[in-house]
Amino acid sequence: MILQKVKSTEKIVRMMEAENVLVFETDRGVKKKEIKDEVENVFDVKVEKVRTHIRKNKKFAYVKLNSEFPAIDIATKLGLM
Repeated sequence: MILQKVKSTEKIVRMMEAENVLVFETDRGVKKKEIKDEVENVFDVKVEKVRTHIRKNKKFAYVKLNSEFPAIDIATKLGLM
């Protein structure tokens, strides 16, 4: 599995509500297209955009979902909310 962890901090929760974004920790070698495909297949949603960020030898993927699929609903299913 490409997605290792779902991140949840106060800032990320605000991003879920305001920007419809989920944040995942992934392997450093994973491409944006692979992250997009994995999120769409696992959660049955449409992804608009994937941004990545590397910090402390970890890669974080900021996945913006289509407005039809609220990120808060997926976070609730995962037990983050």
